[in-house]
Amino acid sequence: MNLGRVSNEEKLELCRKYYRGGFALLPFLWLVNVLWFFREAFVVQPYGEQQQIRTYVRRSALGLGLWGAALGLWVGLFQSQRQSWGALGDYLAFTLPLGTP
Repeated sequence: MNLGRVSNEEKLELCRKYYRGGFALLPFLWLVNVLWFFREAFVVQPYGEQQQIRTYVRRSALGLGLWGAALGLWVGLFQSQRQSWGALGDYLAFTLPLGTP
């Protein structure tokens, strides 16, 4: 999408939609929001809606970071503790192990 062809009001509305969509357990939308609107929020000459876009981009980056940290913690915990969880760990695993050492 070429943001240069879109009005400032439409940019703000699109940025707001992606920000809100991230709360529907879709952190990929926050990533898209940060990548698409970073330049509009922090690089281009100031315009009326820029402050609101900047707020949404910052919040999207924060949400993406928190989501990534939580996912990383879960993966680390699961990988290191799955075997000690017994049957529950096996049920949560996508592939079942062939045996234990």
